[in-house]
Formats: sequence, structure tokens, C-alpha cells
Amino acid sequence: MDPLSDILSLLKPNSYGFRGLNAGGEWALAYAADDGIKCYAITSGECWLAVEDSPQPWRLEAGSFAMLSGRKAFRLYSAADATPIDAFRFFPSFPAGEIAVLNGGGGCQGVGGYFAFEGMHAELLLGMLPPVVFISAEEGRQDLRWSIERLMRELRHPQPGGSLLAEHLTQALLIEALRLHLVERSRDATGWLFALADRQMHAVMTAMHGDPGRKWTLEGLARIAGMSRSTFAVRFKETVGEPAMDYLTRWRMMVAADRLANAGMSIAVVAPTVGYESESAFGAAFKRVIGYSPRQFAKGAAR
Repeated sequence: MDPLSDILSLLKPNSYGFRGLNAGGEWALAYAADDGIKCYAITSGECWLAVEDSPQPWRLEAGSFAMLSGRKAFRLYSAADATPIDAFRFFPSFPAGEIAVLNGGGGCQGVGGYFAFEGMHAELLLGMLPPVVFISAEEGRQDLRWSIERLMRELRHPQPGGSLLAEHLTQALLIEALRLHLVERSRDATGWLFALADRQMHAVMTAMHGDPGRKWTLEGLARIAGMSRSTFAVRFKETVGEPAMDYLTRWRMMVAADRLANAGMSIAVVAPTVGYESESAFGAAFKRVIGYSPRQFAKGAAR
């Protein structure tokens, strides 16, 4: 798989909820700080989005798409002084996939929802995203809107195989949003996600992810990038935000943690699959990155 697919497979999106909103008059919905990713697509009318600790609210109009990745409280509203309603109480009163009507509707309309993750490395993804992501490409908005509308149809009218299809549609929606954000921000942002837009860095990261157990060297990775060792070392750190060998070690330990926790593999089996012949060397690297020894981590996962 490619690096983005690899990382999303470790994150394991495990729950989601999407509903429509048709709001009229003066209204405000308050969302408490929570884990996961939330996203909203406005189809008609307009509203405002205010995020905790952000100096200014964002105006959302027809065609706007916003994705929130931070663990911050926020509000959606038509009037800043409207008495806020607890969104976590309001929306669950409507079935998944249905349209929640507020104040009789007729004003702002759109679709919103969330993704939650069961993977232990969610921060690897969420930590690379700003608190609010706006998708502005017209073609991208159409693709995202189609994905959301298709998902809502599946939730509203369940059919055989619907749960699995809804899960795939949810992951496709998340990937589509990340792709568009990657395209729009790759020139002025640093991190593993944005590095995927760089052809040379993408080739190197794909090689690392494809064979984490290989005895990689800086020279070998530089050859894949078609650069000298020194130039590659500087370029990787500038693009990804950390040295190449540090990124490789962290990825290896995340793969190892997943195999210890979910594949039932022993430490002796896992260590060589991520490039370590010595269990003691593997254990030291694992504890440095994950914070626990492999044995402690495996016992905790079993519990």
C-alpha cells in the first residue's frame, strides 16, 4: 500500500455518524471538545463556525466544506448571540442519515458528521492537521458532496451489506478530504502528509512503508530519491519535519505495536519484521517511541 493507506489502516476508523441539518431563524449549536474528525458541507444558505481559541469565526456558505481535527469545542450558528443548543443531545434525537430540522428549517442546509478511530496512533494523523481545514476546489467539493450524499442514502435506507458499504464510504470520504487538503497546502506546509505531494519524498516513504524490515541506510534512501546523501538528509527533514531515520524508526514501531496488539505475534517474531535482529535493540527502540517495553505493551493490549 501507499503511505497514506498504510497510516489510515493503522488508525482504523471504527465509528461515524452523519445527519443533515435544515435550520431556520436564529440558532446556534454547541459542540463540546471531543476526539476524532468532524466535517460539514453546506448545500444552501450560510452559517458561521467559531472554534475555541480561534480569534475569528469562519463564514460557511453553499459549497463550503470544513473539516475539524482538533480536540476543541466549537459552535455552528446563524446568530452569535443565539442561545446555543447542545449538538450532542440535539442530533442523536434524529436517526442516522436523516435531516435534523431546527426552528422549522428554511435557512441554512447542509450535512455533517464525524469519524472516530480505534487505532492507537490517531495523533499521527490528527496532529498533522490544523484545527480547521477548508476545501475550496470546486471539483473537490463535488466529489466530497457526492460521497456524503451517498453515505447518507445508505444510512437512511439500509440494505443487505449496508454496514460494510457505509464503512467503506466513510473511509473514502476521509481520504478524499485529505487528498484535497494535501493538494492545496503541500507548497507551504511541513509534515509526512504534505511530503506525499513531493515525488521524490513520496518514493522514499513508499519504499520505507513497503519494506520496514529492510536494513535501510541513509545512502540507500538517497539513491531512491536520486539525490546525494547530504542533500537528501536536508530535504527530507525540511519536507517531512524530522530526519529520515527517525521517521523510519517511528513507522517501524507503529507497525510493531499494531502486530503485537492485533495480530497476536510474539516479540521474537515481530522484531525481525521491522528490521531488528536483536530483541534488546528492538525493545529499546520500542520503548523510546511508544513509551512502554514491548512486553508491557503486549500485556496491556491483551487486557
